[in-house]
Amino acid sequence: MDITRRRLLSFVPATALLTVVNPAPSARAATLKAMADPSQLLANAIAIYAGTAESNARPEVAAKLAALDSTGRTWIAALDRAGAGELFAGLPLGTSDPNLSASYQHLYEIALATKRPGPASDLQGNEQVRARVAEKLVWLHENYYGDQSKGYYGNWFTWEIGISTYVSKTLALLDGPAALIAQYVPSMDAYLRNGRDGDVDLDSRFHTGANLVDITANRVLQGALMGDDARIRKALQDQFTVFATVDPYNLQHGVTDGYYADGSFIQHSSVAYTGSYGKALLSRVLQTIKVLDGTEYAQSDDLVGVVQGWVEHGFAPLIFEGWMMEIVKGRAVSRTATGYDDVAVVVEAIVDLADYATGADAARLKSFAKFTARPTINPTSFVSPVSVARFADIKADPAIVPADLNPAASSTAFNAMDRTVHRRPGFAFALARNSERISKYEYMSGENLMPWFQGDGAHYLYLAGQDQTTSYGVDYFTTVSPYALGGVTAPVEARKTIPELYGTQYYDNPPTFTASSESQNTYVYFPTGTNAYSGGATLDAYGAAGWVQSDDFAYASRDILPDDFVVYRNASATKSWFLLDDEIVVLAAGVGDADRAVTTTLDTRIAATGDAVAITGVRRDGRTWAGTGTVDPRWLRYAGGGVSLGYYFLQPSEVSVELQQVTRSRRVVRASNPDTAVTKQVFGLAVAQAAGVTRSMAYALVPNATESGLRSYQHGRIAVLSNTPRMQAIQHLGPRLTGANTFTPGAHNLPGLTIDGPASVLLRRQSSSVTIAVSDPTTARDTITVNLWAQYLRSASPAPGVQVVRTVAGTRLTCTTRHTNGRSLVVRLLPAW
Repeated sequence: MDITRRRLLSFVPATALLTVVNPAPSARAATLKAMADPSQLLANAIAIYAGTAESNARPEVAAKLAALDSTGRTWIAALDRAGAGELFAGLPLGTSDPNLSASYQHLYEIALATKRPGPASDLQGNEQVRARVAEKLVWLHENYYGDQSKGYYGNWFTWEIGISTYVSKTLALLDGPAALIAQYVPSMDAYLRNGRDGDVDLDSRFHTGANLVDITANRVLQGALMGDDARIRKALQDQFTVFATVDPYNLQHGVTDGYYADGSFIQHSSVAYTGSYGKALLSRVLQTIKVLDGTEYAQSDDLVGVVQGWVEHGFAPLIFEGWMMEIVKGRAVSRTATGYDDVAVVVEAIVDLADYATGADAARLKSFAKFTARPTINPTSFVSPVSVARFADIKADPAIVPADLNPAASSTAFNAMDRTVHRRPGFAFALARNSERISKYEYMSGENLMPWFQGDGAHYLYLAGQDQTTSYGVDYFTTVSPYALGGVTAPVEARKTIPELYGTQYYDNPPTFTASSESQNTYVYFPTGTNAYSGGATLDAYGAAGWVQSDDFAYASRDILPDDFVVYRNASATKSWFLLDDEIVVLAAGVGDADRAVTTTLDTRIAATGDAVAITGVRRDGRTWAGTGTVDPRWLRYAGGGVSLGYYFLQPSEVSVELQQVTRSRRVVRASNPDTAVTKQVFGLAVAQAAGVTRSMAYALVPNATESGLRSYQHGRIAVLSNTPRMQAIQHLGPRLTGANTFTPGAHNLPGLTIDGPASVLLRRQSSSVTIAVSDPTTARDTITVNLWAQYLRSASPAPGVQVVRTVAGTRLTCTTRHTNGRSLVVRLLPAW
C-alpha cells in the first residue's frame, strides 16, 4: 500500500495540528483539555524492553531473561573495576564518543535488568542498583555530556541519536525521576544540532529515513516522561512522513531516503540499504506502533498495511532461507553479524506486525515468520521478551503452516536502488549495480575498508539447503580479493584504504571535508557512478538487467578536488544478465582499458579448509579437464562444501581457474572487528586481458549443476543474438523468450523486432499470443518505441502506458516511460490471423 504525504497528515489527530503551530492562548486551553495521558506510553515502552509478567513467565522467554540478567551483572562488575576517567572499566571517557555512548548503553542494560518482571533475581527491583544507575547518569552529565562546548566530537550520530536513545529508555525504566528528566531533556535537545531549535528539521539531510525514526521515537519517550503532549504529537507527525512512498519525481524536502514503489529502500541519499538501515527503520516503526497501542495517539490501521507492504515487497525478496542478501547491507557487509542475525530483526518485526494485522494478512505474516525463522534464528536476540513469547506461539501452532511470501519462481527488479533478485527452486541470484543515481559502495567509520567494486556487477548465488555463512558473510569479503568478487571487472592495480591514504577514517581537509560533511559523503563514503544506464525488464518470472560500467563521481570530479585527494579510474565494460529458469546468461562487451591489464572474475566461491573441492570440465575440443590452470572450456563444474555450480561458455574464452588457501584477519575489512584469522579455500574463475585489448564474453551460470546435466546441456537452446556495446541480446528456445538490452540511440534490429534507442526488452511467444515487457534503464526517456515485424489485432488486456498501433510493416508499440523510474510496461498481444 502506497501512502502520500496528504494522506499521512490525515492520520494525525486534529489536536496535533493545534500543538505544532504554536496556538493562540484561547486555543491552547482547548488543546490542554484534549491532551492524552502519556503514562500509558511509558508503560507500553517498558513492556517492550523489559517484558510483562505474562510474557516473562513463559519458559520460552527464560533464556532472554537470563541474558538480560547476565548482561546487567557484567556491567555492574565493570562499574566496580572502573579507573580514573572511566565509568566502566576499559572505556576511558573524554575523547571517544563510542566509549561515551557505550557507557550510556551499559547503564540502560543494568536498569533493564532491575525493571524486568518475572522470575526473581538479585537485580530485579534492586533499589540500590537503580539509585546507582541514576547517580551515574548525573555523573556522566556533569562530567562528559552536559557541557555543550566540550561535546559533539566524533560522529554526529552518537550525539543526536545514540546517546539520546539509551538515556530516554533508561529514564523510562527508572520511572522518570523529575530531576534527571529536567537535566537531560534540554541537553538532548541542544545536541540536535542538525535540527532546528532543538527539534527535528525535515529539510535536514541528517533527519531522514531510519535516522528520523530513531530521533522521533526518542522524542516520543521524552514527551511522555515530561507529560508534554505537544512534543509527542509533533514527533509522531514527523515520524509518519517515513510512511510516504518516495516519489523520485516529486521529492519532499529533497529527501530520497525511504521506501519506493518497487520495494527499494535507500538511506544516505543513494545507498541500497534494506538489510541494515531498512531493517532498523522497520524495527523502530513497529516499536512506535506498540508504544502507541491503546492510547489516544494510536494511528490508522492503514499504517499497518503500509508496513506489511514493506515486508512483502521490500524485505521478502531479499531473504533467502532465513539469510539477508549482501546486496542491500552497505558497509554492514564487513560486520561479523551474519545474514541470519539480520533476518532475526525482521522476523521480530513481522511477529509483532502480525499481532496488529487482521484476517488473511495476519495469517500470511505468521506463516512467513514461521517459514523464515529457520534453526539459524536466535530469539534471544529479539529486543522484546513479549516478541519472544509471540514467536513461540507461532512456532507451536500447528494451524500456522510455514509459507514463503515469495513465489517459487520470480524475478524482482529493484530498479530504484539498482538491485536485482532472481529466484528459482534451489537457488537465488542477487546482483548489485550502480549509476549516477545509486552509489557504487559504502565505506564509513573504518567499516568496509575495501569496498571499491561491490556495486560493479558483483553477484551472489545462494544455493538451497546450505549454511550461507560457509559461502558468504564477512568471511567472503575477508578472504576473497576485493578485485575478484564474483561478476566484477577490475583493472589490475593496488588501491589503498581510506586510513592508509589519509591516516584517519575519513579525508580530513576542513572546512569542506569534515567527518560528516556533504563532500565527505559525495566523494569518500558513498560515491555514485557516472553512468545513466542501469536497470532492466521483468516479464512473468523472467528478467533482464543491463549496466554500463563507469568511473565513480569522485574520479569524474578530480579536477575540482584537492591535490592530495586520491581517486581511481575504472575499467570499461557493458554487461547484461538474462535471468532464466535453469541458468543466468551473462554477456559482457567492450571490456578493457587503454593502458592497464584487466581481469573479469566470472565467479568466486569459498569453502572450508577441510572440504573436498573438485573442479572438472570439458575443453572446447571435447577433451576432459580437471584441476586448476588456464583452459578454453565448453563447460566447467565446481563442487565443494556440498554445493555445485556449472559454467557453460557460449563463446570461446580462455579462463584461469584457481583454488587457493587464503588466511586473513577479519580486521582487514573493518577496523573494529576482532583480530580473528579466517582461513578458506577460495575458488576463482577469471578472464585476464592485456592493456589495450578489448574483448567480449558470453557464458551461463548454472546453479546446482551435475556433470551429466552439463554434458547434455544444449548450446543451441540459447542463442546469442548480439553482444556489443550497442546491444546485447539472447534467445532461449525453452520458454520461447527473447531478451535484449540496447544501450545507444538509433534503431536496434533483432529477428522479429526493432527497438528504438536505449531500452530493456523481454518478449515471449506463446501459442496464441505474444507478451512483451519494456523498461527504461536510463530513467530519462519519455517514450520507447518497439516495432514487431508481424501484425497483431489488439492487446489482450488494458496495458497502461502502452499504445498499440497496426502498421503496414507490423505492429508498433509506443511505451510511455516518462517518470516510471525503470518500471516494466507489459502488454499481451493477440495475433491478427
